[in-house]
Amino acid sequence: MGTRLKDVDWKPGTNNGTATTWENVQVAVLLDIRDELKRLNSLLYCHNTTAIPQILRRIQKNTTKPKKKRPTLRSVG
Repeated sequence: MGTRLKDVDWKPGTNNGTATTWENVQVAVLLDIRDELKRLNSLLYCHNTTAIPQILRRIQKNTTKPKKKRPTLRSVG
């Protein structure tokens, strides 16, 4: 396999006018999938992404209304 063509719409049997084997097409598709998975992993493990749950908990804690205090019963006497 010579040069790698990313994101190519593969047509059976041709690659810019030259013959391409299905094995080369399969390998190229797998390489494209690998690249996309690497991109997704880099986003998922980014410190900004992993901090989202903590940020949401902090926002929830700061925006919930405090519970109303119940009046206490005093004994009169």
